[in-house]
Amino acid sequence: MIRYSFITILLLLASFVIQQFLPAFTGMHQSRILLVQLVFLCSAVTVEQPTMLLLAFVGGFFWDAHCALGPHGGDPEVYSQQVESLRFGYSIFLFAAMGFLMQGIQPLFKQGKWHFSALLSGISIFLYLAAEYAIINFVRGDFVFSKATFMQMVFTSFLTMLFSPLVFWLLFRLASACDHSIYPEAGRKRQRAF
Repeated sequence: MIRYSFITILLLLASFVIQQFLPAFTGMHQSRILLVQLVFLCSAVTVEQPTMLLLAFVGGFFWDAHCALGPHGGDPEVYSQQVESLRFGYSIFLFAAMGFLMQGIQPLFKQGKWHFSALLSGISIFLYLAAEYAIINFVRGDFVFSKATFMQMVFTSFLTMLFSPLVFWLLFRLASACDHSIYPEAGRKRQRAF
């Protein structure tokens, strides 16, 4: 269990590196694959709550650090009205909220029904983006929600969700290498059948 938890943390950190090389899809409203959030969501459903909270802290902390390294107030090419004082650490709470959402479906996941978790990862990404956009608009002082912004959120959520089976496959392999059972209830049902 400890080895698997440690490896999920390393996998989350590696996703930050890979995220730097993933391009935006210009034909799909500048949508992106949010690999960091996806790795966190897929890992959150496979671990216990304390490990999920640790992953949320690590992911949120480094996501804010990553975003804070750019120009003050955000990239002027992306934000026409730059954010003046978005507080460091807000992503930790957003990551934790997404993690608790994934933990809620963990009983289904432990029965071997990972497909529901893959679908919920897309919904969680959409809610994450909506919450982040709402926070940014709250700090700016006005709320503008265009169709292009909505489409960018939808396409980003959908594209990210399409890669969740690949991340789950990787997590299953890592769990097998660590002799850790991700979904023990499905294994018990198979043993009873034989």
